[in-house]
Amino acid sequence: MNIFIVGGGGREHAIAWKVAQSDRVTGILAAPGSDAIAQLDKCEVVNISVDDHDELLQAAKDFQADLVIVGPEAPLVAGFTDMCEHAGLRVFGPSKQAAQLEGSKQFAKDIMQKYDIPTARYGTFTDLEAAKAYVTEQGAPIVVKADGLAAGKGVVVAETVAEAHEAIEMMMSSRAFGDAGESVVIEECLIGEELSFMAFVHGELVIPMVTAQDHKRAFDRDQGPNTGGMGAYSPVPQFNDALLKEAEKRVLRPMATAMVKEGMPFTGILYAGLMMTNEGPKVIEFNTRFGDPEAQVVLPRLVTDLVDIMEAIMDGHEIPIVWRDEVCVGVVLASEGYPGSYEKGVEFTIPNLTKVGQQWFHAGTRFKEDATWTNAGGRVLLLSTLGTSFEGALEDTYEILMTREWPGLFYRKDIGHKLLEFRDR
Repeated sequence: MNIFIVGGGGREHAIAWKVAQSDRVTGILAAPGSDAIAQLDKCEVVNISVDDHDELLQAAKDFQADLVIVGPEAPLVAGFTDMCEHAGLRVFGPSKQAAQLEGSKQFAKDIMQKYDIPTARYGTFTDLEAAKAYVTEQGAPIVVKADGLAAGKGVVVAETVAEAHEAIEMMMSSRAFGDAGESVVIEECLIGEELSFMAFVHGELVIPMVTAQDHKRAFDRDQGPNTGGMGAYSPVPQFNDALLKEAEKRVLRPMATAMVKEGMPFTGILYAGLMMTNEGPKVIEFNTRFGDPEAQVVLPRLVTDLVDIMEAIMDGHEIPIVWRDEVCVGVVLASEGYPGSYEKGVEFTIPNLTKVGQQWFHAGTRFKEDATWTNAGGRVLLLSTLGTSFEGALEDTYEILMTREWPGLFYRKDIGHKLLEFRDR
């Protein structure tokens, strides 16, 4: 098989790495890919932007792709899978209609309300003053979200009414996230612990994956602004099988059924970002693709051939999936200043890995001569480690990261702190 992968970040590096392990796959072409993806077995890259859908489609045709896998959200929301299907290409990902679950927070909230899927109370606003008035009435803490896509950064958890008003101004007046902030969703602030719960979905066929927990805040002890994710681990032992079954029963399966009933059946990765509250699981957000960095700690635990899974589920077959018993942790190296402005072109070298079960996943890098790399994005690298225990996997990860200084880059030194606190109780 020839596999065409859309995207070039850390998530797509992990997908390409996993797909390359399939005995059925002879060639992989990633667009735009990355220098790191180009170094993987069976992989080539072509420099086409994820926004250039006509060129992407032509490249997939020329490559005679047997399967197209769309990594990032933007081409999904723009309808690239519809283009592929219209051209007779097999593609794993939701239609433009179904991708609205991620493309519009209001759309997702309205579906959840209609089908009684548990989520935070909310209001949606296109008028700045009305949004501010709602915040004043509700009080703080409160959550302000840009309605559209904002690369995981369009969410502000405001501790005060003034902070919430400032966030509304930033999104709606200053347009910090462009058109994504034309409308805002304002929610009650849910209390609990977060859980990333993904599933392979085709219509009403739902096959849950192992769980993960992301770390959204930029700095240690969950301080600083929200980012696209600074690290993750899998599984999440704080939540037992009964709670996960409840989340599957009350969130994942009802949403898959809801989309069928709405006439826009979902195919692809359904990602539920959950807050596990005292009242049970409640949805923070839905995504319509692999999480990033969750993919980088979930896919290393996957034993079953990823291509087999995608093909079987698109054929409507419930394939049994085997996962490794080992845990996996991942720590992100990001550019200083992220998620705000940062300098590009900072040089660094990457330590060699000697332990089995460790892997560098590249999110934003460029390769230079003499094994030197430079940063080319906000999130730069993720070091993923499989281990028999969380403590051991974390120790092995940080041991590598601490072998050198990383000028121009930074990383959180407390990934997994909630897990370790849970273990210490």
